[in-house]
Amino acid sequence: MADTATAHQSLTAADIGASPLTQPPLPFADTALEPVISARTLSFHYGKHHKGYFDTLAKLIDGTAHADQTLEEIIFATAGDASKKKVFNNAAQCWNHNFYWTCLTPDSPAPSGALAEALVRDFGSIDAAKQALIDVSVGHFGTGWGWLVLDGGTVKAVSTDDAEVPFTAGQRPLLTVDVWEHAYYLDFQNRRPDHVKAVVDGHLDWAFAAKQFAKG
Repeated sequence: MADTATAHQSLTAADIGASPLTQPPLPFADTALEPVISARTLSFHYGKHHKGYFDTLAKLIDGTAHADQTLEEIIFATAGDASKKKVFNNAAQCWNHNFYWTCLTPDSPAPSGALAEALVRDFGSIDAAKQALIDVSVGHFGTGWGWLVLDGGTVKAVSTDDAEVPFTAGQRPLLTVDVWEHAYYLDFQNRRPDHVKAVVDGHLDWAFAAKQFAKG
């Protein structure tokens, strides 16, 4: 699996946390996304759920070869291996949340430049691209993630189950929306569509997405 990890390493976002032992700080104040994502939600989502994945992963990899690997390397090394599913799930959820927090911003300027051109090319309009992300996120059954990804030069809206990540399939993540219930239930209860629309319309960092898109 080491060769696979090396081959696909460029598909991951190097500017988010890579350590399997260190939970990065939130890139915004805990009240910055209110009322869409409240400080109370963050206290549980970041402070307990995300932290819990790091705590569990640290115990699972202690004394193993994975202890010297990055999160991405652990994910590639354990993906598809049923005997290491617990390691994969916790490493992937650490990475997914690191990426998710970096995708969020208090203000959300419209996409511009090459990314905006690609969204229009691949979806018909920027609004249609946003709606595609909303649709895959809202329509995803059960726990998981909605994503905008770059796949072979085309921007696509996809979803993944549970802890799965797009980059193990060769897709570069551009943005993500967390649709596990703990991401929104305290603020929106069972109204996932309202939460997803509010995040996509008002709190996605398109400048961060443009940086990922520029990597090709």
